[in-house]
Amino acid sequence: MSPPGDSVLKDLRGPLLRSVSRSFYLSIRLLPGKLRNPIALAYLLARATDTIADTTEIEADLRRCELAHLAARIQGDFSRADSLQTFAERQKDPAERSLIERVPACLDWLESFPEGDRADVKNVLLKINEGQALDLQRFGNAAGIVALQTGADLVHYTHLVAGCVGEFWTSVCFRHLPKFTDRPSDEMMLLGSQYGSGLQLVNILRDAGADLRAGRCYLPADELQAAGVSPDELLKAPVRALLVLDAWRERAKQGLAAGIDYACAIRSIRVRLATALPALIGARTLGLLRDEGPAVFERKVKVPRTEVRALTLKLLTGLASPRTLRQLFHSL
Repeated sequence: MSPPGDSVLKDLRGPLLRSVSRSFYLSIRLLPGKLRNPIALAYLLARATDTIADTTEIEADLRRCELAHLAARIQGDFSRADSLQTFAERQKDPAERSLIERVPACLDWLESFPEGDRADVKNVLLKINEGQALDLQRFGNAAGIVALQTGADLVHYTHLVAGCVGEFWTSVCFRHLPKFTDRPSDEMMLLGSQYGSGLQLVNILRDAGADLRAGRCYLPADELQAAGVSPDELLKAPVRALLVLDAWRERAKQGLAAGIDYACAIRSIRVRLATALPALIGARTLGLLRDEGPAVFERKVKVPRTEVRALTLKLLTGLASPRTLRQLFHSL
């Protein structure tokens, strides 16, 4: 297996990455080159497996099978054939179709990595793919709305698909940046895990209405029941779920605050800026969700690009200093 050529790598790291990510692409562009490759590739592979899991035009059993095949190939097992072209043809979004078509190039790129980076990417994808498979198992063949049963289920899921990303980021930074931070690695690992889980909670709360219409409810059924509403009733009686929403929004805020603590401990201004930007966008998203109240089940909240650009400019102007980060976070 040979590494992809320079033109292919340029496309993977540039136009393709930009087309399938929004705010995270900005963070990756801010990173030093030695961090950019493993983090960009991990994102592309996670997005590709997520696209396969979410291709609802294909029955759930086939999606589970293809997800397992691709997960095995990421881990280095090329013994089984795949059906990537079938999945590529089913993508309505041209960027996602292009991503699936370029999965073989991504796998070639992965195998060309130094051992440490290759192991980190495989490890984080192993956990993410486990979470994606769990999602398909729960929701793939469901009739009606299916909900997670407990808060512990939601905490476990957010760690599998996102908390592990904070740990991955930490591992890559400690290996490539000798003066990454004065804090011990286990402390940064914990903060990174909390941060990743917090970001995932923001996504879950932002997408709550769309998920419900797709038959998925990530808000725990036992907490909804205690609030006097079932998952099936949420779209008709969203006001009853506000206490549950508020509790998980507060938990998401705590995760983002851990991300700010994490970023403030980083010595490199570029890496600190790249690390903090998702937390600040997430904080603004939580503010918008709070203002929407029960209407969050009717429409998707999105921070405008103009605000993201203005936020990035403020960070750059303040050199992403810890004081600037904390002031922006609390204001947002």
